[in-house]
Amino acid sequence: MAAAKTALVTGATDGVGRVVAKRLAAGGWRVLVHGRSAERGQSLVREIEAAGGKATFLQADLAALAEVRRLADRVEQETDRLPLLINNAGIGSVGAVSGRQESADGHELRFAVNYLAGFLLTHLLLRLVTASAPARIVNVSSAGQQAIDFDDPMLTKGYDGTRAYRQSKLAQVLFTVDLARELQGSGVTVNCLHPSTYMNTTMVRQSGTAPISSVETGADAILQLAVSPKLDGRSGLYFNVMAQARPNAQADDPEARGRLRALSLELTGLAK
Repeated sequence: MAAAKTALVTGATDGVGRVVAKRLAAGGWRVLVHGRSAERGQSLVREIEAAGGKATFLQADLAALAEVRRLADRVEQETDRLPLLINNAGIGSVGAVSGRQESADGHELRFAVNYLAGFLLTHLLLRLVTASAPARIVNVSSAGQQAIDFDDPMLTKGYDGTRAYRQSKLAQVLFTVDLARELQGSGVTVNCLHPSTYMNTTMVRQSGTAPISSVETGADAILQLAVSPKLDGRSGLYFNVMAQARPNAQADDPEARGRLRALSLELTGLAK
């Protein structure tokens, strides 16, 4: 992709998102840097600008759908073109050991932050993205996936934090496949990936797990889907790091994707 285009990277103030934002800026992109922490966000903007790049910080807590909507409004105020959207923000299973948690809107927290926020943000920005075609949407998922229980998608019974995390990550994959089919022929591609296993991120360190890969490796994988010519015109795919792979079988189930889409439209207030 050509230089001097605008990209939005959610969860860009820490971990792999921070590396991705810096590399995009170094490649000539203007980066809209999203995060919860103004301190980390502004420090990243200063770092990018000191290296000769362009960046703007947009603060929002994705645990509240109202803030997701506000973030979308801010993006539209900042640019009239958005050829790259990277939904990277997410939370792990740490913090769930004490029991089930809910978002500001009363949804299971991991499902809300890891999936619903990106679903809503993407739909709110879809006009902007499609108007910028050729454009790409990248959803940062995980190899940790578990089939969604549509009888209890908010996990109100027998809650388990790891299951909640894995279910939210598979939801991203189903969304990717579904949206790719919807956007076929539009010039917008949608792909998702597991960036790397146990990267040296805050999320992994807080879990007490020893990192076994680097954020640089994860950034390489994300940027392949974001900017590599090898992905031109390819859509609806799941990658395990750098290689195309098969996700959980539920991603291939049209009925499951339809049920998730209907649920998501209802929970985000987008249902017509």
